Amino acid sequence: MRIVMFYHSLLSDWNHGNAHFLRGIATELQARGHIVDIYEPRNGWSLQNLTQTYGQAPVDAFKAAYPGLRTTFYDLATLDLDHVLAEADLVLVHEWNEHELVWRIGLHRARNRHYRLLFHDTHHRSRTEPKSMAAYELAYYDGVLAYGKVIQEIYLKKKWTQRAWVWQEAADVRIFHPLEGVTPMGDLVWVGNWGDGERTAQLSEFVFEPVQRLGLKAQVYGVRYPPEALATLAAAGIEYKGWLPNYLVPEVFAAFRVTAHVPRQPYVEALPGIPTIRVFEALACGIPLICSPWDDREQLFTPGKDYLVAHNGEEMVSHLKLLLNDKAAADELASHGRRTILARHTCAHRVDELLQIYAELASEPAPAPTARKKPILAPAAQRVR
Repeated sequence: MRIVMFYHSLLSDWNHGNAHFLRGIATELQARGHIVDIYEPRNGWSLQNLTQTYGQAPVDAFKAAYPGLRTTFYDLATLDLDHVLAEADLVLVHEWNEHELVWRIGLHRARNRHYRLLFHDTHHRSRTEPKSMAAYELAYYDGVLAYGKVIQEIYLKKKWTQRAWVWQEAADVRIFHPLEGVTPMGDLVWVGNWGDGERTAQLSEFVFEPVQRLGLKAQVYGVRYPPEALATLAAAGIEYKGWLPNYLVPEVFAAFRVTAHVPRQPYVEALPGIPTIRVFEALACGIPLICSPWDDREQLFTPGKDYLVAHNGEEMVSHLKLLLNDKAAADELASHGRRTILARHTCAHRVDELLQIYAELASEPAPAPTARKKPILAPAAQRVR
């Protein structure tokens, strides 16, 4: 089967968390013998920031780390969909794409019924920016892949689509797994981008202040940290390490004794039940994980067994003391979390789900929805994970 995927970037994970899942899904599909064609816009925002800061070296390193994955750059003005989609069986279009592209692919689908077409939403904009999301023209799409039940319900309730499936993110366990023999580097590591200040208070309460209070050796990785954030890290005695290629995260996790998950407030408030992919990846690597509060209403995990939940800074300090001083407790927590990932939340599980959805659609006659007007909108906004 030939799968064609339109995503913001395969090459760059600079402030682009969806690249993690895309790489894992594409690798798994290829391992099963499918042909995967990935398209990303030329000079996309994430890749531009990456190469402007670090040059071409990160792109070359990515190609060495994922030798089987390839991307094709396109310019929207000259994109020939008849050529690109001529032999497609399944097409996925991510929500971090221009409205114009989403509309054009839908119109092509209306004229060419040999493939199935799905829109993939992995962001909180359906709740926080509904006007922009409502403007995506999905009339000719076969449905929506939503990375949480709350997003699925929004699409159906607002009638943006007639069909939607929950398709959670997951860990690429080919990359994310425990590593032995790594030189220890410290006690706590946090991997995450600063963003737009949506969790400044939470990071102080659940990471910076506990580290300083306990005198831990800690490091932080990520991008978009403003000077005031760097000053806060320095004051807490935390070493800031900057951007980290996602495929190197397992090596860093292996060098530390515990990590934390502090979700952005839009996810906690607008998308209850949806963890970011970093939860899946940390558990897959077998590192003990402590989370600030988030509501696992979809019962993906077992709080207290897969990870600990700290409801406030005092609980964070208490949990850190436990995991750093009781090796048996830390090992059991890490082992339970990894077992949960291997049982339910790998990219292989998600590919199984995707292929089942495709089989369901392929067995049905293609619908012929009513045409709608072409949307005229500004380019999609830059978004953070």
